[in-house]
Amino acid sequence: MKEIRKEDISQEVFDLYDDYAHNRIDRRQFMNKLSAYAIGGITVASLLSFIMPKYKETLQIQPDDPRLESKYITYKSPKGGGEIKALLSRPAGTNTKLPGIIVVHENRGLNPHIEDVGRRAALAGFVSLAPDALTPLGGYPGNDDDGRTLQSQRDRNEMLEDFIAAFEYLKSDSTCTGKVGVVGFCFGGWIANMMAVRLPDLAAAVPFYGGQPEAESVPQIHAPLLLHYAGLDTRVNAGWPAYEEALKKNKKEYKAYVYPDVNHGFHNDSTPRYDKEAAELAWQRTIDFFKEKLG
Repeated sequence: MKEIRKEDISQEVFDLYDDYAHNRIDRRQFMNKLSAYAIGGITVASLLSFIMPKYKETLQIQPDDPRLESKYITYKSPKGGGEIKALLSRPAGTNTKLPGIIVVHENRGLNPHIEDVGRRAALAGFVSLAPDALTPLGGYPGNDDDGRTLQSQRDRNEMLEDFIAAFEYLKSDSTCTGKVGVVGFCFGGWIANMMAVRLPDLAAAVPFYGGQPEAESVPQIHAPLLLHYAGLDTRVNAGWPAYEEALKKNKKEYKAYVYPDVNHGFHNDSTPRYDKEAAELAWQRTIDFFKEKLG
């Protein structure tokens, strides 16, 4: 079997995976269309293996890392899904209160990658809370295909309530200073934008390639925003000009970066959409932003 490299894959394959990952085509359609790119010794099976997430190989911080204290907790979300499970992480041996970060997953629940991001945030000097919006349906099922299916069964506005409840939980937690920000990816980027709309005391919001709120909601935003967009992500980027116009019109504090020649999901290091240079730069900007706004 021919070894596949990222540079061997056409942009159409990444776009096709994006359609599949966002439920615009089902698995059968995805496999049928993917077969068109199985050429030159590359099989459909090898293409599929290459493009799907690889969590075990890409975790940056192991769940039992001695530098951290991580545990699963549950909190109440009375307007959302009821009892929600979340991963709570903080630096080990820290007795002082720390600023908080809510970490919001993509459209497939709290998978190992997002748990890893939660641990990264904690290792940077914060107390992080990464909820699983799939809790009412049994939680993240262990693979992203089933996770997407489950998440599509929940109303996104009810899930928004789950993350708002997470904010309230962390803000009042005894280990937190009360200053809380949010970072979210894809679906989670939309959640981060909407939390900025809904929560006047949110300290900072960082949406990664997230859908934008309606322009009429922008006056309600009080939190400073740091927005990350992927240059090749025409679907999400289409909503940015109107959002930016509304932010400017209403004199909101924001910084936005568009990372050229990278795909939607470029921060997720478990798939070949990952771009190391852009991901590391965006994450460093995110941590610096949180340290400035939550400190």
